[in-house]
Amino acid sequence: MKNLLFKGCATAIATPFTKTGVNFDEFGKLIDFQISEGIDALVVCGTTGESATMTEDERKETMKYAIDKVAKRVPVILGTGSNCTKSAIELTKYAQSIGADGALVVTPFYNKTTQDGLVKHYEAIANSTNLPIIVYSVPSRTGVNVTPNTCLELSKIPNIVGIKEASGNLSQIAEIASLCGDNLHIYSGNDDQVLPTLSLGGKGVISVISNIAPKKFTTMVHDFFSGNIENATRIQLDSIELIKALFIEVNPIPVKAALNMLGYDFGIPRLPLIELSDKNKIILKKALQNYNLL
Repeated sequence: MKNLLFKGCATAIATPFTKTGVNFDEFGKLIDFQISEGIDALVVCGTTGESATMTEDERKETMKYAIDKVAKRVPVILGTGSNCTKSAIELTKYAQSIGADGALVVTPFYNKTTQDGLVKHYEAIANSTNLPIIVYSVPSRTGVNVTPNTCLELSKIPNIVGIKEASGNLSQIAEIASLCGDNLHIYSGNDDQVLPTLSLGGKGVISVISNIAPKKFTTMVHDFFSGNIENATRIQLDSIELIKALFIEVNPIPVKAALNMLGYDFGIPRLPLIELSDKNKIILKKALQNYNLL
């Protein structure tokens, strides 16, 4: 069995921008809120963090700020993926050098390698670092699916310890769990499928909704593991309306709007993403009210 980077709920934390860069004051406020609410880990500079539109210097500065701000209170996992293997290696080495607890590495996008290419890509990154690595499979964004047989091959690499599975395919998740067991810990990448994933042996979730509701979503996962399935199920089902609203437009457009509604100054997403439409702001606000956040 490979060591767990975390068990429970990790927030894929959003990044607040100003017109000139990252708003570190607001970022720090959200980090402190997350930890005070009992979150199990933080994922920085992932998809929700808009790493795709950050410069290399911004990405590194944000990573370093988060490591220093968290100060080992919870594990910090840094998004170091790229469609360029060399770039991913360099960023993963940087993550290790500043004290990250692990790396979340998304599959290469746009150039769409083969399954054999995925294995070689991740093997090259893993061989360059001692950091535990979580593979991130999100085919709706990247056009690349990590198949169960590829997961089996990746699970043989010592420091590839988990997968954030966001395919939405529960049958695939079941097959991964069957093939890999505790050699590849599974984390749900979809907030609306957390309990089904946990029931198949998953170890937690890397979540978007926990940006705004960390205590409730963390409680849901912890209740499942402690055997309070009834309450965990209630939270999962009660969260569906808000989860749908948080994906009413491309993530992280809605969650940044939600954070602003809750009193943070997270600005708007960077182009090519744009501000949430007025029509969908009404839907999101109602969902936040029904969830007792407003």
